[in-house]
Amino acid sequence: MGKSYRPKMLGGEIQKVLGDMLIRGQLKDPAFKDKMIGINSVDVSGDGSYATLYITAMSFTPGKEFSADEKKTILKAFEKSQAYIRSEIGKAVKVRHIPELRFSFDESFEYGMKMDKILDGLKK
Repeated sequence: MGKSYRPKMLGGEIQKVLGDMLIRGQLKDPAFKDKMIGINSVDVSGDGSYATLYITAMSFTPGKEFSADEKKTILKAFEKSQAYIRSEIGKAVKVRHIPELRFSFDESFEYGMKMDKILDGLKK
């Protein structure tokens, strides 16, 4: 059975609210400074109790990739800010229960960049 309509809509709203928070600079943790951070997708469980947010982070320096430690630091910063993020989601989205947020890095962007480098190497 496929996902119902409600978790998809809630995921989209969570993505929009957190994206706006990142653009406005509402999250003041130093781990977010000098980075482009985006929310690629949000998967909400069928009962709405959990939401997994898939994050992408890029540096303003071209070609610089984040190390595993830097990624962990960003994830910890999101986890520290979870209560504030949930409160802002609660203000923007009218639901009885705001899901518990889980954060994970979306590796697909980095994988795509790696494949591009490999393909560029084959052309030469």
